[in-house]
Amino acid sequence: MKKPNIIFLMSDQQRWDALGCVNPLIQTPCLDALASRGVRYEQAVCQAPMCVPSRYSMMLGLYPSQCGVRNNGQSTQHDSELQNLPLAEALKLQGYRTLGFVKTHWYDGRFPNVPSPRGFDKIWQARSSDDNLYPSNALLWDKDEPEAYSAWKEEQKILLRGGESLEGYLGLRSSIPGSHHREGWLTRKCLEELDTMGQEESDDPFFLYFSLDFPHAGLYVPPEFEDRYHLDDIDERPLADWYKMKESHRPHAHIINFHEKWEALEPEQRRKSTLRYYAATTYLDDCFGQVMAKLEAKGMLENSLIVMTADHGEMLGDRDHRYSKYCLYEGSIRVPLILSGSRVPKAQQGEVDQRAAELIDVYPTLVEMAGGDFRPELPGRSLLAPPCRLGSHAEMDGAGSRMEPSQRAPALMWRTAQWKLIIHQQGSLGDAPLRPEDITGELYHLEADPVELNNLYEDPNHRDRRESMTLELLMHLAQTHARYPRFQSLRGIEVNPPETIGTTCERFGVPLWY
Repeated sequence: MKKPNIIFLMSDQQRWDALGCVNPLIQTPCLDALASRGVRYEQAVCQAPMCVPSRYSMMLGLYPSQCGVRNNGQSTQHDSELQNLPLAEALKLQGYRTLGFVKTHWYDGRFPNVPSPRGFDKIWQARSSDDNLYPSNALLWDKDEPEAYSAWKEEQKILLRGGESLEGYLGLRSSIPGSHHREGWLTRKCLEELDTMGQEESDDPFFLYFSLDFPHAGLYVPPEFEDRYHLDDIDERPLADWYKMKESHRPHAHIINFHEKWEALEPEQRRKSTLRYYAATTYLDDCFGQVMAKLEAKGMLENSLIVMTADHGEMLGDRDHRYSKYCLYEGSIRVPLILSGSRVPKAQQGEVDQRAAELIDVYPTLVEMAGGDFRPELPGRSLLAPPCRLGSHAEMDGAGSRMEPSQRAPALMWRTAQWKLIIHQQGSLGDAPLRPEDITGELYHLEADPVELNNLYEDPNHRDRRESMTLELLMHLAQTHARYPRFQSLRGIEVNPPETIGTTCERFGVPLWY
């Protein structure tokens, strides 16, 4: 059978329930249509609740602790240090053309040289040429449309610090239409490239990675999308009496510190923030819809696999006005995950799958669909195969970057649809082994307590549940980390002997099994 075209739609900081098919107040007709013609994995979680480690994890098919990138203050500067072949390069080995219209968030200012494209034949990035956060083959927005870039850059200055501020969450009604925002530019470039591809005679399948920044704060929303919502329809986010238990419920999480200022706002101002988050999601969906419509018009979806997800969620005011991510609570770690397209079996189309899905499952799903071998040493499994784990895992190793002076001792999560366990330790990673008395945890009955208000970790009535989930987490980590990177058979022979695949893999210095 001919290999399918693979389309990967990616958002940033989109909650699992920020879909019209989950929350009818949110307008996402494109994503709802994909879900109706595919599988929506309702229990899907990211592996790290922040951008950089989550994206590394997803694109390498490994847990952050296996990648070596655990928070936003870390990155892999040299390709020789990558722990696996990036997804785009893995698909190139299967004969795919690879195109990225993207926020990659793989690079940082410490890169000594211009970064590599990491598998993309062509890449478009809505960035400035003044920084070094883009690969050598990237087409940049400020070079392509300098006036539009300058106007956008000037208007959004008020949002501050990447949007993770009081100003960023209050947001801004833009005077610039969506077509002249960065998402609009990436969409336009994608449509132009698809028109060019339609004129080519090549039968090679393609991998299209279309990754946008919204609905990440700052909530800088084009006016035509903000006008689709009415403030009277937006409820205040649910609150609880936190003042007796604030400290006991926050030890593993990083806090974006504008809670007191947020509480002092008028309810209408807080509701406007929620409205703008919904509107930003609708803008994102519109961009996705334009690309999907073009692909369909070109006949490029007749043999296709489409995946849509986000790198992490957004707390959006849950749990005492908590915003952003950087924690292992539901709003932060649960993400939308949809698998659609003609290659999804008809019997599964329209299904809501309740398995313990993880974003590391995207890598084997796409590589195997492209003709690559099953790789038992990876921790993920194809989303089209039977479920492979009892629960899902995520880790929180501090927020990194400018937010913390040193890496924290890790917090670990084990989650089922009914229960969640979080184990964490206060303080830095350096002396953590000497302080076992600082280890504590959280246990929530998600069915009865979906906002995670009632911590049952020390409740003697739930001790058996706590211990059984701790054992499941321990064995899951032991098994997945034992398999990678040197999983071998009993006879000492690699399960998948390395093949000669040219210079693409020479830089790794260890066998890669494709």
